[in-house]
Amino acid sequence: MLDSVVTYDYTSLMSRKALHNISWIKRATKDFADFPLAAQQDAARALTVIAEGDTPDIAKPLTGLGTGVWELAIKERGDSFRVVYALQLDDDIWVVHAFQKKSKSGIATPKHEIDVVRERIKRLKEALK
Repeated sequence: MLDSVVTYDYTSLMSRKALHNISWIKRATKDFADFPLAAQQDAARALTVIAEGDTPDIAKPLTGLGTGVWELAIKERGDSFRVVYALQLDDDIWVVHAFQKKSKSGIATPKHEIDVVRERIKRLKEALK
């Protein structure tokens, strides 16, 4: 069940006016807090760009989940981190998952992480009705 969501105000980080709010599923916020500080800062800058209506260089569509689901690919000290967000659920940009990528299959996002994203988007859609 979707326990709660967190909305961050990124206006203090932005030089322009945001077009969209960034909202977070609570679990994604907790997982994100475990990222190294530099990775968190990279993600915050990228989310700010997204909120302003642009696409940062570290964003790419996450295939297999339909249109509007994207991930930020962050590299920090040899490790890879991902922040998955959805654009087409409502007026907000929703961060639905954050994880350290430990794929044994090259650049592909692990199936388990895709399943987590799919389930969280499903629950979020139900909660937003």
